[in-house]
Amino acid sequence: MLDPLGLDATAEVVYRALLGQPYASLAEHRSHLQLTQNQFDTAVKELLDLALVRPAANAGERRLHVVDPRLGLEMLLSRRRARLAAERQRLADGEAAVAELLCGLPATHPAAGESPVVHLDGVDHVRDYLTRLHEEVEEEILTFATGGAQTEENMHASRPLNQELLERGVRMRTVYLDSIHNHPPTVAHVTWLASLGAEIRTAPSLSTRMIITDRRLALVALDDQDSSLGALVVSGPGLIAALEALFESVWDRAEPLGPSEKPADHSLTRQQHETLRLLARGYTDEAIAKRLGVSPRTARRIATGLLGHLDARSRFQAGVHAAQLGYLPADGGRA
Repeated sequence: MLDPLGLDATAEVVYRALLGQPYASLAEHRSHLQLTQNQFDTAVKELLDLALVRPAANAGERRLHVVDPRLGLEMLLSRRRARLAAERQRLADGEAAVAELLCGLPATHPAAGESPVVHLDGVDHVRDYLTRLHEEVEEEILTFATGGAQTEENMHASRPLNQELLERGVRMRTVYLDSIHNHPPTVAHVTWLASLGAEIRTAPSLSTRMIITDRRLALVALDDQDSSLGALVVSGPGLIAALEALFESVWDRAEPLGPSEKPADHSLTRQQHETLRLLARGYTDEAIAKRLGVSPRTARRIATGLLGHLDARSRFQAGVHAAQLGYLPADGGRA
């Protein structure tokens, strides 16, 4: 195949035919090759432009003379070598420019070990850094997936990245919120992840979105509800150890992926129990909704249901009754 030298398939067929029967006319070649007039004329023009053929002396346009292939093809090879050398030089220039650019990057594009804590300003920088984390992780990735039900866009975008990680042997442990059980698409997504080897658990609430890779780097959202605030990249060994301890503590209390169990009569679900604990600590409906990964309206509905369940007329009275019934420590859950 001569396409690396600039010949397309049709031009190569015509060229080989001219080499095999140098004294045949153009009409004979076209008829033998069963090409249309346009296909044949285009191929001939290409061969003329590449100086592989020229009109035969005293034959007008009826016949072509094939330039000695050792000269014509070697000339094409020389041209190709020159183009490759120029491309290599441009690539080297590009690599030097990239290196210079990277050296001058501000702290919003940190490298591992540059600083114990670096602020990524805005969602675009966070997404860039997430891509980098996925490319560099080698052994394990730990995640708090806050927000409850995942968006279709996020699930679709994450599938190839997650599949690539799991297929190359990276251990993936993720804690989702119990509230995902109310969103079938998210349940289907995490079930698919589990089928590939991911370890999935759910918890009634999570404090913040967090990703830890290889016990070396962590990405912590500044505010799950406002992505424009960006995130923090943490790399200090002491900070990483503290974040890992938080993850393992939540992981140990979380439930393996599976259908949510209905509570026994007169008992509370894990989500209700967590809501009660947060109410006792003075959290607003909006703050509770954020921790549970539900809407503020749903959080208010859960809180109202708890008041009825505990036969209480106020949130303060609900806390007292909950402590009396053993749902909370006697100090109202502030321990």
